[in-house]
Amino acid sequence: MKADKLRIWSLVIAGIGLLNAVYLIILKYTNNKGMCLQGIGDCWSVNISRYSMIGGIPVAVLGAIGFLAIITLLLLESKEGFLREQGVLINFGLTLIGVLFSAYLTYLEIAVIRAICPFCVLSAICMVVLFGLTLARITPTKTDEK
Repeated sequence: MKADKLRIWSLVIAGIGLLNAVYLIILKYTNNKGMCLQGIGDCWSVNISRYSMIGGIPVAVLGAIGFLAIITLLLLESKEGFLREQGVLINFGLTLIGVLFSAYLTYLEIAVIRAICPFCVLSAICMVVLFGLTLARITPTKTDEK
């Protein structure tokens, strides 16, 4: 029962992360400054910085791919086979990479760009929560030990 609730919460949080990433992709490609929240952080400075792209790909696209991969694995974990056995561990690896990448991007925002994007903060929070939920899913409970 606990694992099912954690999986459902993971799907919800990953869905929020994916929607947020899609919003940032639209912002990046439309250059619509009005999509940035006025008076809350400095989304625009982060969006136009040289760090918003890696190899010509917007960071938001990488985020969307990451959240989509996590959602896909969460959905496929209920199927028989390899993903039923290893899906949680694969998601653990994906969320760990996501947390480390989010930490790097947050460092860039604070120390280099000197601007905070609230949408980027939301993405980082989603990834940290997903990491925590995945960690809880792989940690055995007392009922699992019996």
